[in-house]
Amino acid sequence: MQLIDPNHPAYRPLWARVLIVAVCFGWALVEIITGDPFWAVLSGGAGVYAAYMLFWSYKPQAVESVAPAPSDDDEEKEDREDKKDAD
Repeated sequence: MQLIDPNHPAYRPLWARVLIVAVCFGWALVEIITGDPFWAVLSGGAGVYAAYMLFWSYKPQAVESVAPAPSDDDEEKEDREDKKDAD
């Protein structure tokens, strides 16, 4: 079962992935300091899982470039050039 989809666009920026992992480990540290090891282990485990999914198994996808659609002016210019070539 996959809890984090690393291909989701929200995880594309590096800062977002780092922030998620840092919050999990930071919360584990808070739980250790306050003396609750159960929640510290759960938060640390979430941090390890997030680090694995967002850094180790993350495969960046190439951004698709979309060519601009030809405008009416371009089509008219091509029609005029075709007529000149035909004459």
